[in-house]
Amino acid sequence: MAGGIDVDGGSTSHKHTNRLAKEHSPYLLQHAHNPVDWYPWGEEAFAKAREEDKPIFLSVGYSTCHWCHVMEVESFENEEIAKLQNEWFVNIKVDREERPDVDKVYMTYVQASQGGGGWPMSVFLTPELKPIVGGTYFPPDDKYGRPGFKTVLKRVREVWESKKDVLRESGKQVVQQLAEATAAVAPSTELTESSVPAQAVTLCANQLSKGFDSKLGGFGGAPKFPRPVEVALMMRNYKRLEQQGKEQYATKALEMALFSLQCMANGGMHDHVGGGFHRYSVDEYWHVPHFEKMLYDNAQLVNVYLDAFAVSKDLTYSYVARDVLDYLIRDMTHPEGGIYSAEDADSAETTSSTKKKEGLFYIWTLQEIEEVLGKEQAQMFIAYYYVKAEGNCDLSRMSDPHGEFGGKNVLIKRSNVDIATKFGKMPEDVSQYLGQCRAKLHAYRSQRPHPHLDDKVIVAWNGLAISAFARASRILLNEPSGVRYEFPVTGCHPKEYLVVAERAAHFIKSKLYNEKTKRLTRSYRNGPSKAPGFLDDYAFLIAGLLDLFECGGDYKWLQWALELQSSQDEQFLDKEGGAYYITPEGDPSILFRMKEDYDGAEPSGNSVAAINLLRLSSLVTGDLAESVHTTAEHLLAVYEQRVKEVAMAVPLLCCAFDSFSVAAKRQIIIAGVRNSPDTDALMTACHAPFDPDRNVILIDESNPEERDFWQSVNSTALAMARKAQDGRALAYVCQNFTCQAPTGDHVALEQLLRQTFTDSDQLVSFASKPVVLVCNSLLRGISACIQAFTRLVLTCIEEHVSGITCEHCPNQIVSQLLQRCRPTGTSSSCTLSLR
Repeated sequence: MAGGIDVDGGSTSHKHTNRLAKEHSPYLLQHAHNPVDWYPWGEEAFAKAREEDKPIFLSVGYSTCHWCHVMEVESFENEEIAKLQNEWFVNIKVDREERPDVDKVYMTYVQASQGGGGWPMSVFLTPELKPIVGGTYFPPDDKYGRPGFKTVLKRVREVWESKKDVLRESGKQVVQQLAEATAAVAPSTELTESSVPAQAVTLCANQLSKGFDSKLGGFGGAPKFPRPVEVALMMRNYKRLEQQGKEQYATKALEMALFSLQCMANGGMHDHVGGGFHRYSVDEYWHVPHFEKMLYDNAQLVNVYLDAFAVSKDLTYSYVARDVLDYLIRDMTHPEGGIYSAEDADSAETTSSTKKKEGLFYIWTLQEIEEVLGKEQAQMFIAYYYVKAEGNCDLSRMSDPHGEFGGKNVLIKRSNVDIATKFGKMPEDVSQYLGQCRAKLHAYRSQRPHPHLDDKVIVAWNGLAISAFARASRILLNEPSGVRYEFPVTGCHPKEYLVVAERAAHFIKSKLYNEKTKRLTRSYRNGPSKAPGFLDDYAFLIAGLLDLFECGGDYKWLQWALELQSSQDEQFLDKEGGAYYITPEGDPSILFRMKEDYDGAEPSGNSVAAINLLRLSSLVTGDLAESVHTTAEHLLAVYEQRVKEVAMAVPLLCCAFDSFSVAAKRQIIIAGVRNSPDTDALMTACHAPFDPDRNVILIDESNPEERDFWQSVNSTALAMARKAQDGRALAYVCQNFTCQAPTGDHVALEQLLRQTFTDSDQLVSFASKPVVLVCNSLLRGISACIQAFTRLVLTCIEEHVSGITCEHCPNQIVSQLLQRCRPTGTSSSCTLSLR
């Protein structure tokens, strides 16, 4: 397929065109005009390899990968090297973001055999797809003590010609060993040690704390990656310590989380001019980044900055969350609502230049800044962002080891510079001035050649973004009125973020979901991809939909989440061994099905799935609640030993264990008309405090369809969801098997939710009031219901409570419990009634 004719038969100016020209993936299209005769992953390539008995060269990367670009220019555009590849191998190119199943199988092999991995990933396979040898980036020729790509091609070919049978057998054994190593199972559906869930967060927090950088923030040294699950874990640890009355330790945990977020926001990894965060920092100061921007990073970072704002009420954190969200809306959103995947690190210096270099779009010279802002006017900006004539990439020897950024500046806030005092300005005037400067520089920067935009819409990453936008729409309503926003923040009303979340969800449902089969497709670009949805697509999307519902979205998002959970269980759940495979069954090109638990730059699908299941078990009742809770426990049982051995590898999974250990979560049922002012006020109050144990259920029982839905999944909540007699919305707060009297006062509701109750506190607080026993998913079976009810009856007698109402107990159980209401020798009485 090389030559002057494109794959559709039309003329083209390209010297070479291969099969990748028919693909939708931006990464594959980048290689469509290489002299290499590339194939996409599929049977056509596999059949050719088998028929010609040739080994396969598999190259895996993604469109914004810097070293993928380097290897393309050096090797895949090299006519001499391409000739060797085409003659000796069948060459397959894979976009790891589109086919994470392929990537993870062979990355597991590369990591196991080489001690590490990365992209581009380069693996040689037998025609039966078994690995022969693998690595990452190879230079074209031997240098730096590493074999060149030409050398590797020749050696693999020589060994293949002389030892085919040995390589086939070796590959077969390797696959078998990898399959066994990644086949985590738990024969019992129950956890074997009750101590693990309660200790998981503490164990992980202690391990992370040992690597905490008290000077520059973060948990580990350079290069520094923004791993949001670490911050989320420390925030949860703070909450647990606070609940236990360990204020000193709680404060320390919170300080580590907040300080890390501050340092990230101040650093050059944060794009101060355009908003959002780059992939990671090469130095310990969070200063000089690897300049690509990924949706999965930015979406997760929004959520931890929102949590930081909920805890501290410091606008620094809400401002950063808005900065990222506004960047995503402005630069990363499909016209119909989906959120794009990434922006490249590399860009051209001029519109006429074809050569690209990392960071050119984002870095500045002192002269440029003075020309854009005016020499005199620029001085405050220059001081604030540490701009220097000789360049500012000098904070660490790791910032610019090859001298590439001489005379260049990566903007960074230096906390030791008091600009307001130095220039005799009020802080608010400085903020306004800096915002105006950023807007001018952004307009100037927009004229530069832009980095490549990977405009795939990936389901999993959109799930993360839906969560971020939905939570922001509610949490940011707690900002004080009159806040002034400066560019790149737009200052929109938080409810606009809910619209963005819902548009993204509609995009996924309309374009990447089959209503008949209940299946997702992985991604969209000019149409759906060929790849199916994988575990993280389902798990991350379900999590986003749960946040969308709990933050005020329509009940139909919860309905879809339940539908997706059923589909996820059907396709990915190991019903015998527990936990989820990352790939569905039935693809013969995937050598073995893996389960994954590592919470890295992206959380693992199993960690997110565990939390989803536990959330769902508190939103629904009956057999459905029991089923999802059992599935969650079985999943956690699979990774019990993993948490005990290396908790810091699985921070989000530790959060799931912790959530499992909290038997009595706080449930808030809002009865009101959706989007009415009184309902909205109560919903906003629900999300004002930071509370990882909270579930919010909004029910508009005046909607017949919504009423039918709740009757089918949680009739208890529906029975409670009664508005005030005058039609005002009411909030019911339930915890430890008891419910407070309903309130329509949003201020009182927020004050109540900020309190921490012990079991005894909660029970005594109901003295002299009717008590509603909520037999929902928190009560596991009839025996638990009897036990909880008995405890309440005794409290009724002691505290002279006039009535107990059981919402969900069978009649035969009620008659037994009535006998306990009238113990011998007491004149007190309790009444039991069923609605």
